[in-house]
Formats: sequence, C-alpha cells, structure tokens
Amino acid sequence: MHNEVASFLNSSVSGSQATAVIAELGDSTVFVDSSKILEVCKALRHSQWDFNVLQVITGCDYPDRIEVSYILASFTQNHELILKTKLPRTNPELESVVSIWKAANFQERECYDMFGVVFKNHPDLRRILCPDDWQGFPLRKDYVVQEKYLDMTVNPAHKINSGDFFFYKEIQQKMGDPKKVTFSWKGSGDDTETAEA
Repeated sequence: MHNEVASFLNSSVSGSQATAVIAELGDSTVFVDSSKILEVCKALRHSQWDFNVLQVITGCDYPDRIEVSYILASFTQNHELILKTKLPRTNPELESVVSIWKAANFQERECYDMFGVVFKNHPDLRRILCPDDWQGFPLRKDYVVQEKYLDMTVNPAHKINSGDFFFYKEIQQKMGDPKKVTFSWKGSGDDTETAEA
C-alpha cells in the first residue's frame, strides 16, 4: 500500500516528494516534503484513500532534524498509514492540519509544547501540558530542566528516586551488555531479569 500511496501523492500534489520506506521489521512509512504537508493531508483525506481519522501527531528529535509523524486511519477502507516529514531543529514549522481533522488541535499543541514545532495557522497554538511561561521543550534532546519555577525547585533532590537509577546502572555495568537489562518491574520479581533487545 505504501508505494501506491507515495505514487498517488507524487501525481496529485506537486512537489510532495513522497517516498515509501518499507520496513523489514516494524512499521513502514511514507515521507513527504514538509512544505506540502497540508496539501498532502487534504489529498489523503479527500480521495479514494479516505483517511478520515487522525489518530496521532507526534515528534521525534534526532541530532540533525525533528521528524513529525501523523498516524492516519480510514475506517471506511480499513487501512492505516504513518506519514512523516522532516524539519530543521532550528525554528521547525509546519502548516496546521486542524482544517482537515479537528483532532489535530490538541495534538499539534502537544507537539509544539514538547518539541517546539510551530504549526502555522493553528487556531489557538499555545502550550497544553506545561505552563505558558515554561522555558524550553521537554522532549528535545538539548532540553535542560530549569532549576526553579515561580520560586519552586523543579526537581527537588528529596523527591527523586535516584536509587533505582543507580541500581540499574550498576547492574548494566556488571552484565557487560546494557541491552540485556529490562528495567521492568513486570518480570518474575528477579531484579536482574534479562531479555534480548
């Protein structure tokens, strides 16, 4: 399906540069040019693909870019698509898709709040999880937690359970392979339970 969607977008939306990435494991995706995201989403919504549901908008911060993912579904055609686009880490901007799916409203606000992605023409783009005057974007890799907010200590030492963190770090060092430590309390109760990554 992904190759067909990419071909459809390239023929329907000039400059979309749609590319299907077919995964051997996990989910396949379609990447598009960020400047065409609104036109691409309109085409996917109002076509034979009938992607009538926006399930998720989320971001991911990489050292050289920010990727924004849209998980779309069609309840009439019974298919799902992960649509992605790449943005620069400095001043990332995208057109809002609230005019296509109302569900985008809060999801774009959350992506803005956590990653700093500005959604142009959003009807009410403001933070949704952090206070309006919060500094930085918490899911960015370069995020540094501010020490104080309104005279309150943000991460007081007496409320941080550093014991668990150091306990697992110590186990990782002893095991020699950090990927074999699950960090999960759902196992058999053995704190050194391992699993292949």
